[in-house]
Amino acid sequence: MANPFVAYRMIDAQPRLEGPGGKPLIVQIVMNVECWPFDKPLPRKLLSTPYGQDPVPDIPNYSWVEYGLRTGMSRFIRGCADRGLRVGINLNSAIITEYPALAAALRDLDCEIVGHGVTQRMLFMEDDEAAVIERCLSQIEEFFGTRPRGWLGPGLAETFDTLGHLKAAGIDYVMDWVIDDFPDWLETPNGRLLSVPYGGLDMNDVAIWSNDHQSAAEYFTRVRDMVLTFEPELEERPRVLTLPLHPHVACVPHRLPALWATFDWLAAREDTVVMTGSEITDWFVAACDAAEARSAP
Repeated sequence: MANPFVAYRMIDAQPRLEGPGGKPLIVQIVMNVECWPFDKPLPRKLLSTPYGQDPVPDIPNYSWVEYGLRTGMSRFIRGCADRGLRVGINLNSAIITEYPALAAALRDLDCEIVGHGVTQRMLFMEDDEAAVIERCLSQIEEFFGTRPRGWLGPGLAETFDTLGHLKAAGIDYVMDWVIDDFPDWLETPNGRLLSVPYGGLDMNDVAIWSNDHQSAAEYFTRVRDMVLTFEPELEERPRVLTLPLHPHVACVPHRLPALWATFDWLAAREDTVVMTGSEITDWFVAACDAAEARSAP
């Protein structure tokens, strides 16, 4: 079957829009803060187990994730605050009850909280995905005081009904659709949702460091080369460069210097602005409206 949610288009068919504040390179930094149950095997492992058996509890691999939530997030929060970086936090809402000190620290950080499920259990596994979506959004709203406008599905997974449920729940944008470097509209039975770029999957820290086993320095190399590819295109249209991260992967001591060097290099560029998903959504809608008004007879 053909894709029922978004029509195919090539780069030349994208609207020509003015970048926010005249800056065409839009950088979005997103940290995935996730809750993994202690009493289940870890689906993603750093250390393989003898004879292929999954122990429960899986102490070494659970500790890998827990290290990121304990030490990695502390360093990440401090580094973002020191640099004045406003980032997106894709949050499993169970973090609020299972890691209350971390949730409180995120509440104090200047960031955008994005719905990311209750735990890392994919929506197609749920009996009532609409209820899970609502539970996640309501828990975040109750604790942080603001209902999320954005969503990233656990594992970027959806069913044929997910987008409609998200729109009905008040979501404005999603990041599951890694199809472009430019926003696009997704059609749902309940109205349109904006697809905000989540970066190529090979720009995800899991892909670079956990799957490809690259050096810490490779992160900067990939980001730089991606920007070099964007540069001639920026003369005609903005580009969104999203950098998806995980505490236990990106925020270990031997990788943080490369991470901060990459962020500092991007922030120093005169053509670059750092934005969150909601800010990108608001810019895109306003820029499209302005372009349409200019073209009206």
